[in-house]
Amino acid sequence: MDAVPPDGHPPFEDRTDFENADRGFVAALVPGTVTDEDGRVVWDADAYGFLDADCPATAHPGLWRQSQLCARQGLYEVTEGVFQVRGLDLSNMTVVEGHEGVVVVDPLISAECAAAALALYRRHRGERPVTGLVYTHTHVDHFGGARGVLPGDTDAGVPVLAPAGFLEHAVSENVFAGPAMARRSGFMYGARLPKAPDGQIGTGLGTTLSGGTVTLIRPTVDITHSGQTEVVDGVRILFQLTPGTEAPAEMNFLFTEQRALCLAENVTHSLHNLLTPRGALVRDARVWSRYLNEAIDFFGDGYDVAFASHHWPTWGHENVVRLLVEQRDLYAYLHDQTLRLLNIGLTGTEIAEQLRLPPALEHAWHARGYYGSLNHNVKAVYQRYMGWYDGNPAHLWEHPPVELAGRYVDVAGGPEAMLAAARRYADTGDLRFAATLLNHLVFADPDHTEAKSTLAGVYERLGHGAENGPWRNIYLTGAQELRGDTGGAAVPTDIAGMTSQLTVDMLLDSLAVRIDGPRAAQEPRLTIDLIVIDEERRHRINLEHGTLTHRGHPLHRTPKPHAGLTLTLTRPELLGLLAGKGLAGIRTEGDRSLLKRLFSYVTQPDVEFPVVTP
Repeated sequence: MDAVPPDGHPPFEDRTDFENADRGFVAALVPGTVTDEDGRVVWDADAYGFLDADCPATAHPGLWRQSQLCARQGLYEVTEGVFQVRGLDLSNMTVVEGHEGVVVVDPLISAECAAAALALYRRHRGERPVTGLVYTHTHVDHFGGARGVLPGDTDAGVPVLAPAGFLEHAVSENVFAGPAMARRSGFMYGARLPKAPDGQIGTGLGTTLSGGTVTLIRPTVDITHSGQTEVVDGVRILFQLTPGTEAPAEMNFLFTEQRALCLAENVTHSLHNLLTPRGALVRDARVWSRYLNEAIDFFGDGYDVAFASHHWPTWGHENVVRLLVEQRDLYAYLHDQTLRLLNIGLTGTEIAEQLRLPPALEHAWHARGYYGSLNHNVKAVYQRYMGWYDGNPAHLWEHPPVELAGRYVDVAGGPEAMLAAARRYADTGDLRFAATLLNHLVFADPDHTEAKSTLAGVYERLGHGAENGPWRNIYLTGAQELRGDTGGAAVPTDIAGMTSQLTVDMLLDSLAVRIDGPRAAQEPRLTIDLIVIDEERRHRINLEHGTLTHRGHPLHRTPKPHAGLTLTLTRPELLGLLAGKGLAGIRTEGDRSLLKRLFSYVTQPDVEFPVVTP
């Protein structure tokens, strides 16, 4: 874990963050639970009541403090006409009062949590309709609860604002690689761990993920350039686009009359991730820093308070500028120093062990590694520029994990010799190398009960000592699975609410990544045309060389050669067809068996694939 220098930690006597986290409190949700229509609990804020106690020996004091701050929940007034509901999901939902109703910013992960958050607001501010919806960026904790604030067809005529490219990037992350990301998210967020002093205590960014219904309402207004201004229900909003920062499509914006600056997830009260453990595109620390630098001048003296999609606000113009400056320099330092060191021959791992922040940043609470880590961010910068290969020929063509593990066990003198060596390293405090040895042993022999038990114990010790929330959760989840305990529910992977909003091209892309290429490669060329009535487009699908490709054409154009099967259908009928509902009501021309052959190559993802064992 990131070492904490003896004099490198901010003073615990500084209670400013606690004062800001409590400022403007209106009311909590009591009880702090949210259920779905079947009565299943999808959110339980009360489970974190144990955080009221002093930090135990099973947690890092800094992470315990951060978790105490993140566990606060309820409705808060940020400034006149601007409210936040915090602690009812991983993220915050912001409500800005307009002339006729409210503009909602970032409706959480789950529709149930977003509905509960809006109900809490209305309980204390009146039954105001939702007259606008804003997505700050493309991550699911900022749009997944959309149908909780605009249920059914109530979104008709309601503007939905998002940065340009939102839908494409939201889909590529949450649909294309969704199952694998969900599995790894279960580790990162500790979804199956018990909420307890020796278990899941938070993530550093918030407490945990909600487990309700993920939805999506397509944006109707694209924010295409910095300086663009929109007025929604009388609320004037000035936008700054920040693509390639914390998300591929993201934006900061100012509520000009309220003098309230929304910094999306570009500035939080923790060092953020340049590459999340759950998986993502590597983010650009240089661009991130430059957009924060731009924001200082772009928004000028137009704000008195800044808030974000996580954590608590910062009040006072000078305090906000200082926060922006320090966060700007945090990401610039990470970027520039990693490049400086890689250009003298150090690898990502070597730089990560060596690099430390300047004292002024190391002593800033908001720059601590509670969610992102200095160690991983350095490796992410290295990966962005240099890729996974470190230049050493020994690493150019290594054996895969199982084959490598067996050879290491053999060199060590057999399983018992390796187990004994691992225990010696653990006893001397070198838990990292003990974990390396034991991992090889488990991968060489997954039925070696003693090796699995010992590795679980090492992971547990690493987790309890971690300052970083995701590191803690990953280690403890690894220990849990090694012990055969799968715990509670996994991270939800039901994305039907998102899928229904996808374009035809996106739907076909999501089908393409599920084709079993080796089997499909035996298939002669297969061609199917989709005539999508409500889009007035023809989509040509080809399956050839184990690859599904597609292309859209104007309806009047019939590409050659003629398709073996043509389906004439609406987009909802296409959704039904892809969901396995058959051809009922769909007009067909040609060989229907081609569709059956195509679907025979479509695989289902494994949402429970092994991680800590082969």
